[in-house]
Amino acid sequence: MTLRRLHFTPLQRVLHWLMAICIIAMLFAGVGMVSTIVPRYLAIITIHKTLGIAILGLSLIRLALRVRFGAPELPPDLPLPMKLAAELSHYALYTLMIAMPLLGWAMLSAAEYPVVLYGGVWLPPILPQSDLLHSILWDAHFYLGFAFFGLILVHVAAALFHALVLHDSVFPSMAPLPLSDEIARPDVAPAE
Repeated sequence: MTLRRLHFTPLQRVLHWLMAICIIAMLFAGVGMVSTIVPRYLAIITIHKTLGIAILGLSLIRLALRVRFGAPELPPDLPLPMKLAAELSHYALYTLMIAMPLLGWAMLSAAEYPVVLYGGVWLPPILPQSDLLHSILWDAHFYLGFAFFGLILVHVAAALFHALVLHDSVFPSMAPLPLSDEIARPDVAPAE
């Protein structure tokens, strides 16, 4: 009999929910940027850039924690297609959480726009100026933003499905606070 961890570490959970707030704010700022010409436009851009770099940094920390501490195993009775979908969707989420800010930074660099964050912090360009590259990166950033939004909706739907329909250990494993006092439970081998 081995003990199976039921929850992500407290730091993993804090980062998950902090990033959820940042990413939702980022999506709203992105929509606000492309749909407004009000005087607040420059403030929205600064918010978008700052959140993007914060998300990039937090994503790298989360990835390091995921490599170091792993994740609780999915319920043993979960069908294989659902396990595969969960694994692939997490790869896609981490990829987009890292790629989207890098695409934005690269896009601004290719246009020779300064990347200035709150507090007057300037980031160096990561690509040389190129109108063609800027256009390609803008399209990639724009359309991947929609894909990211769709993936987030699927992620939320899956979390709610686990919490409200399956009532399994998946949602409690990442809940902001553990929903039980259990830290680990024994894996019981099926009877032969």
